[in-house]
Amino acid sequence: MKNPLAIEFCGIPCENPFFLSSSIVAGNYEMCARALEMGWGGIVFKTIGFFIPSEVSPRFDVIGKESTPFMGFKNLEMISDKPLEENLEVLARLKKNYPEKIIIASIMGENEEEWTKLAEMVTEAGVDIIECNFSCPQMTTESMGSDVGQNPELVKAYCEATAKGTHLPILAKMTPNIGNMEVPALASVQGGANGIAAINTVKSITRIDKDNLCGFPDIGGKTAVSGYSGKAIKPIALRFIHDLAKYPPLKDIPLSGMGGIETWEDALEFLLLGCTNIQITTAVMQYGYRIIEDLISGTLYYLEEKGYESVEEVIGLGLAQFAGANDLDRDTMVYPKFDRDKCIGCGRCYISCQDAGHQALEWSRSPRRPLLSYEKCVGCHLCKFVCPVQAISEEERIPKKHTI
Repeated sequence: MKNPLAIEFCGIPCENPFFLSSSIVAGNYEMCARALEMGWGGIVFKTIGFFIPSEVSPRFDVIGKESTPFMGFKNLEMISDKPLEENLEVLARLKKNYPEKIIIASIMGENEEEWTKLAEMVTEAGVDIIECNFSCPQMTTESMGSDVGQNPELVKAYCEATAKGTHLPILAKMTPNIGNMEVPALASVQGGANGIAAINTVKSITRIDKDNLCGFPDIGGKTAVSGYSGKAIKPIALRFIHDLAKYPPLKDIPLSGMGGIETWEDALEFLLLGCTNIQITTAVMQYGYRIIEDLISGTLYYLEEKGYESVEEVIGLGLAQFAGANDLDRDTMVYPKFDRDKCIGCGRCYISCQDAGHQALEWSRSPRRPLLSYEKCVGCHLCKFVCPVQAISEEERIPKKHTI
């Protein structure tokens, strides 16, 4: 019986599209082996290179909102701090012991010679795919990381250099710290990349300590701008994936998507926008490798419920619904619908509409309930999104009442 989650990525069959992304969650043999045995389709091993970093402590920070303590995650982690020879041995060992799994080597060089040599080394180690990391936002040298990813000429040159050292498929990992990702992405393909991985972390400052005036993490009284990940960046990641998938010169270029994926529903959104591979880090840091159970079971349930025989059938199905802002329907509207039984009379919808909307809600004090003015309401649905008990839904879409 065919595996419904089986999918081809960069010409290579994968048992499922769910991979660990290049980070601390895929940093040594024991970790990767445990994840693969739990059901992950493959791993992108933590980025390796000739450069060996000296890491800071602490190196993480988080930011939350209200009852959510872990909405965004900041890290100052750099590439692997283990010797190159040790990492190459781990890659070879992983592929030998897990031949059916997909092992991707993430590499980063400082010049063309290093990119070529690294490609030769990981190819000899037996990996399946090479990912070129052009996007780490906290490297200590301008010749590496996200400063490279913003330079299409360097991206193309380093992809060409990587291609000289391998016959394997090449992924170019893009930085979101740029306006139009399509430009360096196209340059990477012109340089020999076979697929695009996006996005890496977003440059960030999470917080400032009001007492000592230092940002976080506080490292001896100083800190630095560094990468932001987690659920908070998912909308940014989806926007870039959409842009890449709909860019005609990149048609049929495989996409590996990452950024804020925690659940199978999150992963499905990336698949619907054209990704054939999913990479995850921050959710694993929160919940462990066991999230693969949710990713697999949830996706299988969705496929069965919708009548699809394979995950390949859903790739890109959501792209057609996205249009330019000028092409959206502006002649109809949807009024909010209030469930009086669910309403707890908290007044949040009223306050938001009064102070940030169109003053379309009046307030009944006995009982405490909102009253909608259809004359003033524009159907923005701010009230729906601030309601803490989901007592506001949507009416049917109707034509706008035009006045002369």
